[in-house]
Amino acid sequence: MDLGLKEKTALVAGSSKGLGRAIADELAREGVSLVICARNVQDLELARQQISDENGIKVIAVPTNLSEPSEIDSLIATAKAEFGRIDILITNTGGPPSGPFENHSREVWEKAVQQNFYSVLNLTREVLPDMREAGWGRIINVTSVAVKQPIDGLMLSNSIRAAVTGFAKTLATEEGRFGITINNVMPGYTKTERLNYLATAVADRSGITPEDVYSSWENQTPAGRIGHPSELAALVTFLASERASFITGASIPVDGGYIRSLL
Repeated sequence: MDLGLKEKTALVAGSSKGLGRAIADELAREGVSLVICARNVQDLELARQQISDENGIKVIAVPTNLSEPSEIDSLIATAKAEFGRIDILITNTGGPPSGPFENHSREVWEKAVQQNFYSVLNLTREVLPDMREAGWGRIINVTSVAVKQPIDGLMLSNSIRAAVTGFAKTLATEEGRFGITINNVMPGYTKTERLNYLATAVADRSGITPEDVYSSWENQTPAGRIGHPSELAALVTFLASERASFITGASIPVDGGYIRSLL
């Protein structure tokens, strides 16, 4: 299947490892030129080199703290200077701390909102004008199954990911006439460093081992296993393509059947 992506440029946020890296790898295999960003300079440069060498495409790496609007401005300016415009935006950030409401101070809430909500708004604001002018664009937000089925102990993520979903759904309605699609992908339990952190946090609160936590997650998932980042990346790449031009305003799970709701 020709996805029509060979002449496109994508910005993939949080892409030095985990879900973001898997998405960058999958887009690269389709011939997409890439702008990747993350905070860790060493990890980011390693990812850039590996993706470029393996796929023979142009990749630029821009160290960025997505919680800082000025750094997002610099990221976009660098990307546009190199490629002219961004056709595909993938928003993706590390999840906020786990724990119940009383564990999180005002400062923790503010930091989480800046990282996981305002970063999406600020990135989107910067790429939309060029997408409108081109009459084509793809914005895909990596959220969580917690948007449809809140997860105990994830007060911050449950709340903020839902805000991203409301923003994206509304924006999809506003931007559809410009040939821009906006969708969310909702990973379930997927093997990343973030999941290792959550397993340890749950184990510490519950007096069990991380292995026990992983077993419980597998038992909650009809597929009977933890997902792989490449499985989410495959969906993201399709949504970024020409073939997905009539899909917008959607939130699509990649969760092995974890979500039990009908819609």
